[in-house]
Amino acid sequence: MVPMLDLQKQMDGIRDEVMREVAAVIESGQYILGKKVSRFEEEAAKYIGARHAIAVASGTDALHLALKALGIGPGDEVITTPFTFFSTVEAILYLNAIPVLADIESGTFNIDTSKIEEKITPRTKALIPVHIFGCPARMDTILQIAGKHNLKVIEDCAQSFGARTGGKMTGSLGDAGCFSFYPSKNLGACGDGGLVCVGSDALAAEIRLLRNHGSAGGYMHSTIGFNSRLDELQAAILLVKLKKIDSYNEMRRQKAALYNRLLSGTPGIVCPPLGDGGSPFTHVFHQYTIRHPRRDAVREKLREGQVSSMIYYPVPMHLQPALRFMGHREGDFPAAEAACREVVSLPIYPELEDAAIERICSAVKSV
Repeated sequence: MVPMLDLQKQMDGIRDEVMREVAAVIESGQYILGKKVSRFEEEAAKYIGARHAIAVASGTDALHLALKALGIGPGDEVITTPFTFFSTVEAILYLNAIPVLADIESGTFNIDTSKIEEKITPRTKALIPVHIFGCPARMDTILQIAGKHNLKVIEDCAQSFGARTGGKMTGSLGDAGCFSFYPSKNLGACGDGGLVCVGSDALAAEIRLLRNHGSAGGYMHSTIGFNSRLDELQAAILLVKLKKIDSYNEMRRQKAALYNRLLSGTPGIVCPPLGDGGSPFTHVFHQYTIRHPRRDAVREKLREGQVSSMIYYPVPMHLQPALRFMGHREGDFPAAEAACREVVSLPIYPELEDAAIERICSAVKSV
């Protein structure tokens, strides 16, 4: 069986170093907001090109705390995409703010920047572009729109650690960049974890308060906060992997390039853009996602060949049962709905063998 992801293979290459770091944390007796977390924040900020990086408990918390620290609250509208993981919208709703959806580009699956301005009202306070599957959104246009309308920009970088656009890392362009370290991510912990990158000293200080019950220490609480702290063990593991993230991402791009070469010209198949060479962005392929009008037939062939596949995402945000109150119906966002009917993600991870990719592509092409 070819799995979607094999975390054990990645761990095999770094096991000794990870175990030494974990043992050092255990011996230290300091497990929360210690030296490993501080060091990871410093190194992650340097890598991303951000003034500050604040480690939190999850990618969802990263979005939630960033929005709250930026002053988003009840009745405020936040424009985002209908083609994303649920937490993008969930974080907006935690604050009793209102998610406003704009349809996507068919080629990149990212928010269609030509659809954003028509969604802006006097209540609009922020934009959340999602760098879906590791492909950067069109940040130059998004930032221009935000500047024109005085809107905050919170980048959802849960799937894009190490991706670049316009010569800068995703997460360094907006008012805040929010990352997830869920184990399956390109930079994944051995559990949950998240990060908020910001350029403002005041915003960083506010997020640090919010992640720790509204306290800077000494059992003094200046605001109502949350319990959202990355623990030392996860920070230690992430420090080991951070040193290797560029090579991991480059291997993912190589696998994606091989997929594209083997699938190019296959009737019905639409491959993702590589974003290499002279392109203005660099895709890091958290997922390798193709389109096919007979997606379910493709998946059946893959199952027959003992190959895993996944659908990210089968239902767009506006048709999710939990969001019926938003009043949308089928047909409101046709590009997102078409993507949900046609996408299938194929196995991709740095250690995936070329022979396995050839086998996968043979199964896909047989449809």
